[in-house]
Amino acid sequence: MCLCCTLFSCNDTEKKAEEKLQAARNAFEQGNYNEAKILIDSIKTLYPKAFDVRRAGIGLMQEIELKEQERSLLYLDSMLQAKQQVFDAIKSKYIFEKEAEYQNIGHYLHPSQVIEKNLHRSFLRFQVDENGIMSMTSIYCGFRNIHHIAVKVIAPDGSFAETPASKDSYETTDLGEKIEKADYKMGEDGNVMGFLYLNKDNNIKVQYQGERPYSTAMSPTDRQALADVHELAQLLSSISEIKKNMEEANLKIGFVKRKMEEREKKNIE
Repeated sequence: MCLCCTLFSCNDTEKKAEEKLQAARNAFEQGNYNEAKILIDSIKTLYPKAFDVRRAGIGLMQEIELKEQERSLLYLDSMLQAKQQVFDAIKSKYIFEKEAEYQNIGHYLHPSQVIEKNLHRSFLRFQVDENGIMSMTSIYCGFRNIHHIAVKVIAPDGSFAETPASKDSYETTDLGEKIEKADYKMGEDGNVMGFLYLNKDNNIKVQYQGERPYSTAMSPTDRQALADVHELAQLLSSISEIKKNMEEANLKIGFVKRKMEEREKKNIE
């Protein structure tokens, strides 16, 4: 009698576990992947000794993971195409610079801010690389050095933003003119570029922070350059993030496929 009860209990457990697994299969076929995964996980909790069903559940879970990544990849690809179309439509508005001999990544800048058009002028110059990383260069030109390493930008209402000390600054002299440059990357600029973008329609005062005081007004042309490059940076950053996510999805697909092949090989053996 005890043996019969044990066998009946085992058969009942297997049956209930199989019902859960079938429900998971139905959910999977209907595209309800989260529901299917929850049902598979519940088999391990509710029926820990239903080993055959649990093994089948592992196989189904791998199929779900594969479909999820493939669906994600399709969505990312459609997003990438849409973003790329926007970029292709506006990239001609910018100047692309890249020295093939020593630069792996080129950068874009506004046509109004090319060096040739801005000789002997102190101003803030903006650019963005192909990965969407924006940067700013504070350029000073004058008869004597001020040895600046940071800048402070001030809006008409008195609000301001200030960069930390630049990690990349240098000075030179050209025919008696003192030239200083300091670079700041987005995220390491004290939110100066974000502040300027929010105040792109306002008059901005730029104070160079150095051994000697120096200040200048940011021209409307430079404010427009900042706004355009900032928007391009957001677009290129989105494209880079999508490509990164696509690479991760492809890696996951490859991993799951290898696991499925290993499992199939074990079942054959």
